[in-house]
Amino acid sequence: MKVMKFGGSNLLSGEDFRRVAEIIKNESDTKIVVLSGVNGVTDTLQNYLSKKKYAEKSIKKLIKKLEEIHIKIVKESIKNEKILKGLEKEIQLKLRRLEKLLRGVLYLEELSAKSKDLILSFGERLSVLIMTNTLKDINVNSVGLESDDIGFITDGKYGNASAILSKVETNLKKQIDIILKDGQIPIITGFFGCNKNGDTTIFGRNGSDYSAAVIGYAINADVVEIWKDVDGFMTVDPDIIKEAKTIKNLSYEEVAELSYFGARILHPRTIDPVSKKQIPILIKNINKSYGTGTIINGQKNKLKKPVKSIAFTTDVAYIKIFGSGIGYKPGVLSEIVSHISSESINIKSVITSQTCITLILDKDHITQSYNILKSKKISTVEDIQKNEKIALIAIVGQGINKKYGVAARVFNSIANQKINIEMISAGSSNAAYYFIINQNKIKNAIKAIHNDFFNN
Repeated sequence: MKVMKFGGSNLLSGEDFRRVAEIIKNESDTKIVVLSGVNGVTDTLQNYLSKKKYAEKSIKKLIKKLEEIHIKIVKESIKNEKILKGLEKEIQLKLRRLEKLLRGVLYLEELSAKSKDLILSFGERLSVLIMTNTLKDINVNSVGLESDDIGFITDGKYGNASAILSKVETNLKKQIDIILKDGQIPIITGFFGCNKNGDTTIFGRNGSDYSAAVIGYAINADVVEIWKDVDGFMTVDPDIIKEAKTIKNLSYEEVAELSYFGARILHPRTIDPVSKKQIPILIKNINKSYGTGTIINGQKNKLKKPVKSIAFTTDVAYIKIFGSGIGYKPGVLSEIVSHISSESINIKSVITSQTCITLILDKDHITQSYNILKSKKISTVEDIQKNEKIALIAIVGQGINKKYGVAARVFNSIANQKINIEMISAGSSNAAYYFIINQNKIKNAIKAIHNDFFNN
């Protein structure tokens, strides 16, 4: 049994839906399908919700745009006139519900986290509706399932929820088994689940990958296939270096680190559910359906080259808290972390010294965190500084911290480009270490490292 997940980049047009439907039809194994929303739809909703003010006209304009996008796809993907007419009505019903939610936000003049997650889930709801009807059009029996209706229970954290695996496993097994025995293919919405009260909670960007992994865990899948429009993980972002190479095999730990440090192939938490049951993940390119790009499993493949890949992000910033003896005084670090975490802000990393504590956070949270700490009276703190113009580069490879000379090669490559390293962290992971530089130097730094490890 396998889980097949198809991302939004594979769902741009009616032709794409038709192609994915044919892939599903031709797959001989028992399968469960997980879908993202149509490409760009969630971003469109997100952009609308980010506005400071809402208006009647803008709601009508948004709904009209979404209707045009989906009806165009439907007309391209469905040949049977009866199925087409019925699907158009179902899409309009979904959009009317979405419109009511948006009007509620307008009239209340308040966008709650609960409302936001529910609104952002509509891309997947519409996508599943189209796919089940496209499959019906090519004589494939399927049933569309919305995650918050089938007991995909989460911890309830709006905007960045995590599944409660034991509850999802209990709830899904019975329902999925019945559907499969009935000869139907379950088509499930990715990206979101629900809290214990049934309220929709989303998993964050690329959340459908995580949904597929959780479902794989719940049904004891033999494999989870993640279908993309790329071959898989690469030695570096090909937008920076055209000579980047596809990586054939990666361990769970390596992928977890790459995803955490900026590689956007998978949702950062995708590895957690599958690794618990040693379920492999296959990254497959929709344009090369005959092959496999990257295989991810529990095997720690030992290669002659110590570095598998280079990940990076500029979506981070740091706060430095200075004070004499701040690094060893009991309770100071826990107090600082408590002030920030109380606002549901995640700290990505902490680096301490005798006179300074450095917090690395998402750039979106840096100003809020800085203002929180400035407003508090923390003993021994003498100064607080923030820096948003940084880039974090991670060097990833299983057992990298036990290989002689790797760090020296990396830093020598950087030094030859006359780039200063502001901060280094090593030893916290068996598969990665990272350093921070000025973000203006990121391309030169990555090119130098990649050239040393992969082109020589």
